Amino acid sequence: MTLECLRSVQAETRVPYELIVVDNTSTDGSAEAIAREFPDITLLAEGENHGFAKANNIAAERAYGEYILLLNPDTVVLEGAIDKLVTFAEQRPDARIWGGRTLYGDHSLNPTSCWRRMSLWNIFCRTFGLTGIFPSSPVFNSEAYGGWDRSAERPVDIITGCFLLIGREDWQSLGGFDLTFFMYGEEADLCLRAAQILGAAPRMTPDAVIVHYGGASEKIRSDKMVRLLKAKSELITRHIPNWQRPLAKALFGFWPLTRRLVFSVLRPGGDNALVWSEIWKRRQEWRRGFSG
Repeated sequence: MTLECLRSVQAETRVPYELIVVDNTSTDGSAEAIAREFPDITLLAEGENHGFAKANNIAAERAYGEYILLLNPDTVVLEGAIDKLVTFAEQRPDARIWGGRTLYGDHSLNPTSCWRRMSLWNIFCRTFGLTGIFPSSPVFNSEAYGGWDRSAERPVDIITGCFLLIGREDWQSLGGFDLTFFMYGEEADLCLRAAQILGAAPRMTPDAVIVHYGGASEKIRSDKMVRLLKAKSELITRHIPNWQRPLAKALFGFWPLTRRLVFSVLRPGGDNALVWSEIWKRRQEWRRGFSG
């Protein structure tokens, strides 16, 4: 997948660019394969797995361009998407962070390219299952912008790190990703800090399109969800208003329990019931975010 991604960058990009790849000590020969096929790119073959946040910070330190583009290895650039995203950034400079539209491998919409910030309301909707019952509702699934097909330009709260463009000076002024986050949540924290500190108003364009397969490097679902929940709990601590935070934390803490109960009733002993049971048992790992 990484080789496919790099081929698509070279085939579809005309704006001047430098290509920097951080290999987080992969064990499948990726670094060697990249070095053979792409001898002219900057390849940083690391001796340890730094996680998503630190690895991107390491790459950004080597960048000299006006913009920094974060691009996941499990993506494919389509029809000049990077060129179009840079053009969009130049047309909408006040946004300061820009993103595009993502598709799954079958080219159906992958809606995870952008998100609304977490709020007391959307945490309530997720915990009590309203998000799952009404996935296309902009009211009950507001965090995922339910019902929006990503076919129009608009401001968003969070651009996902799989395809995120930011000015290099802004990246540096924010200190890049906060290294408290290992994987998941770092781009949400970055976008929310950018809005608070720089007055950023991130925007997405439907014209810059990539394939994002998603989850290709993470196979154990319960471990992934524990990491995700830990990051989300930290985001509540940092970015939910003080007066709402205790209730938001309490509601969020019971979300895996409600999922466990629902799946245990619908399909006792099924994979989903078992996974959510394990996540609930491991709640001490994620309920307090990174302060636990």
